[in-house]
Amino acid sequence: MLPKDVQQQLIAQGRDFMKGYRENDPYMEDFQSDQTLRLPQPPLCKAPMRGEAARTALPMHFGELPMGDFLSLIQKRKSRRIYTDEPITLLQLSFLLWASQGIKGRRGKAYATLRTVPSGGARHEYETYIAVRKVEGLAPGIYHYLPELNAVELLRAAEDPAPEIVESLSGQKWAGKASAVFYWAMDAYRAEWRYGIYAHRVALIDAGHIGQNLTLAAEAMGLGSCAVAAIEHEVCCRMLEIDGEKEFAVYAMPAGTVDPEKDAAAEQDIYRFVREQNL
Repeated sequence: MLPKDVQQQLIAQGRDFMKGYRENDPYMEDFQSDQTLRLPQPPLCKAPMRGEAARTALPMHFGELPMGDFLSLIQKRKSRRIYTDEPITLLQLSFLLWASQGIKGRRGKAYATLRTVPSGGARHEYETYIAVRKVEGLAPGIYHYLPELNAVELLRAAEDPAPEIVESLSGQKWAGKASAVFYWAMDAYRAEWRYGIYAHRVALIDAGHIGQNLTLAAEAMGLGSCAVAAIEHEVCCRMLEIDGEKEFAVYAMPAGTVDPEKDAAAEQDIYRFVREQNL
């Protein structure tokens, strides 16, 4: 067991990391960001990882998607882990990607992108990767989202990505039945260029914006989703072809088709221990 004093030390460090700017910060007075030093700005988006032949343009006629009113959406939204194993459409996948990381405009020539989610300093430091199981019009495999082109590029085909999905999400078998699993990897310097040693707390807040938009977009279309923080670093690095230092996975979200009645019954079974232990 981890010694109690070590646990308390790590808890204190975690609390300090989550706090905002503090009067007793020993670094604030001398800190200068690379932006302040006028060093070159990093690219707003990661360059395509494959050639044009690997790309699939995404449709954007979102008006054809049936969606409910916002109040109803907020009331219905919940984490859904039981999927029907049916495919989602390419248009649905496109909306999930656009709603969570889509680009609506630019600020200046190349200073910042204006997206569907807020981000500290408009850095938008996350890259989106998708493990596709069942999406109409896309072969199963691992994809990278290209927001500036509104397209996805195939990194690697996989006849059945479910085992890799489960391994990457700490053995959570239910995730392997999702139609698609979204992974968000932080391109660290994109945020550090502006915020330096203070970038990482802001980046965690930004991840929350992305995840919330995706889960609401899924609910609006009658799909299910569930946010996952239990991810395996090394597995994700291999799976997404990222180096794990300059770019690393932070957050994931399986999404897929659901049957509300079966979902409710299965959820009761999952949380049977609450009744049994009278919690």
